[in-house]
Amino acid sequence: MRIALHVDQLWFAAPGGIGTYVSRLATELPAAAPDDDVMPFSASWAGRPTPDGVPTATQSVGMPIRALYPMWAWSRRPCLPQRFGPLDAIHATNPAAIPPARPGQALVVTIHDLAFERFPDLYPPRWLRLYRRGLEIAVREAHAVLTPSRDAAAAVAARGIERERIHITPLAADPPVERSAASAPPYDAPYVLFVGTLEPRKNLPRLVRAFRAAVRDASLPHELVLAGATGWQQDALANELASDGGGRVHLPGRVGAHELEALYRGADAVAYPSLYEGFGLPVLEALAHGRPTLSSSTSSIPEVAGDAALLVDPEDDDAIAAGLVRILTDEPLRAELMEKGPVRAASFSWAATARATLDAYRDAMERARI
Repeated sequence: MRIALHVDQLWFAAPGGIGTYVSRLATELPAAAPDDDVMPFSASWAGRPTPDGVPTATQSVGMPIRALYPMWAWSRRPCLPQRFGPLDAIHATNPAAIPPARPGQALVVTIHDLAFERFPDLYPPRWLRLYRRGLEIAVREAHAVLTPSRDAAAAVAARGIERERIHITPLAADPPVERSAASAPPYDAPYVLFVGTLEPRKNLPRLVRAFRAAVRDASLPHELVLAGATGWQQDALANELASDGGGRVHLPGRVGAHELEALYRGADAVAYPSLYEGFGLPVLEALAHGRPTLSSSTSSIPEVAGDAALLVDPEDDDAIAAGLVRILTDEPLRAELMEKGPVRAASFSWAATARATLDAYRDAMERARI
């Protein structure tokens, strides 16, 4: 097989879990199928430095995303350049950007979640239009649709994608690095850690309120660290941070791999009360590090975390606050979660993700021949 793999997400200011997914696929697919040819491709990012994780063999379509993505969405042009050579399949790793396939080429689309349908007000209008159009294209044109969870698979099936076209390809957490290779913990005080893009779906204003209530009511010494790139619609979080609620909150911004490792290792607990997830990769990363983890009882999170995390209603401030107090003070619970977390995380692997993705490519190619 010769597969074109779309890797634009790696250049985004907030690549998030999709960026991790794209980066790991670019590495794991060639390892899983050394006789196949995986060709990473991107839009033109002229003038911007190449970020870490971008494969050296990445080919450019030659157009910036502001022109390219709307053309792909509404005119279904241009096809990938002929200079890319013969392609058996094209993998669109984000439904906001789906290149058209030529006759005989298989089109594979990853739909990570349908948050843009559930919470349209939380998305910038331009991206909302692209996501919605991408879903329409996937329904009509994709030979295979990949989702990271059963919950996401059910959601896309409800939008008209036949079950036989849907492949569940769960994500994974990288194993923790050796302690000697990690940076020293960056904070002296005990802290609760959130990891992810700072955007409305992550429910951060509610987390800040609940954290402040927890440390006040239980007289806890903890601080809150919100680690991640700044996303969009920041007013609600900024207003909450500016309110006189007590409880110190740190925003270190986007962090590198070594700093993130240190943050996980040093955290007393991880909190990820997202409103909706197609997978929830930071939850699995926290479990891999053996950190007591509080997350949401909705969407895909129960499927990912199993019984290795404390799950609460993400729309209930009191439930989040009570969960934080419990996960920071209930020593038997903490010991149980710290034991279960790494075992649960080890049941997922990027090698398995790559194998399932290759199976989806083969199925898509069979469908393209019909």
